[in-house]
Amino acid sequence: MQASGRNAGLGLALVSAFAFGGSGVAAKPLIEAGLDPLHVVWLRVAGAALVLSPLAWRHRDLLRRRPALLAGFGLVAVAGVQAFYFASLSRIPVGVALLLEYLGPALLLGWIRFVQRKPVTRAAATGAAVAVVGLACVVEIWAGLSLDLVGVLLGLAAACCQACYFVFADQGSDGDDVPDPLGVIAYGMLIGALVMTVIARPWGMDWQVLGASAALGDAMVPAALLLGWVVLIATVFAYLTGVVSVRRLSPQVAGVVACLEAVIATVLAWVLLGEHLSTWQIAGGALVLGGAFIAQSSRAAASASAAPDPLPTVAPADAADAADPGRLDRETTKA
Repeated sequence: MQASGRNAGLGLALVSAFAFGGSGVAAKPLIEAGLDPLHVVWLRVAGAALVLSPLAWRHRDLLRRRPALLAGFGLVAVAGVQAFYFASLSRIPVGVALLLEYLGPALLLGWIRFVQRKPVTRAAATGAAVAVVGLACVVEIWAGLSLDLVGVLLGLAAACCQACYFVFADQGSDGDDVPDPLGVIAYGMLIGALVMTVIARPWGMDWQVLGASAALGDAMVPAALLLGWVVLIATVFAYLTGVVSVRRLSPQVAGVVACLEAVIATVLAWVLLGEHLSTWQIAGGALVLGGAFIAQSSRAAASASAAPDPLPTVAPADAADAADPGRLDRETTKA
């Protein structure tokens, strides 16, 4: 059962990484068609909040039981990651900003080890380090070595918010009062949408873009269809599978597996948008895959070491004694 739950968690983490990784491929044509990047983010979060609003009503008891968790998830894990990432993009190259954001798993290991004072396996730390090196190759960080200090700090803030996403996703995974992930995500999107409304100011958006078509590579695709993918798959489905995977694995393992999002985004951009992949990017993708494999193997080893010893076999004579405690005394008397 432990192995089955772990494998299911790993599968969900991979599915979540694929869903998150596909957001950029669908969002880029909308941006090139005339939408502001912040407006795309607002449409993403607000659309997800609208889809999940019935679930928010169904789990309204969470407002009383876990108000801090809901506020933290919405402000940090939803709005914080998006706002800081796009703010860093305005000052530093895209690849560097992406690499800084995905330092989140490494920061998460530091949080677990030094703040929560829990042990961090060597395999998880090694996997995170290998994944970060691979990400540096995927985004070709050397192409933007002239960095802006404020942009770097904003990227690191996005990384901190991403690390908090895994911490919040793991809250309440043990114990009797376990919050339903559907309710947490629904209220997180609602709170995130309110925050992003103030930041993005969508009343100035060009709504006509959504009624036209956008170029996805060589094909023209309805902008509404691309927005539907961003909202339903890259947000609702991605957050749901991501939160569940954290609870089945662990924050440190799921965080390293999440680094695959950047690799998946790069590969999808190559296939669907015709963007070129260099040798360094291919090698970096292999390193990220290796880092994710190393990290998840630590969970397997921990589960195996924690498995209980098999129950001792009861010999027939011992079983008879247990069933009839007086049998031995009677046999002694006969002798």
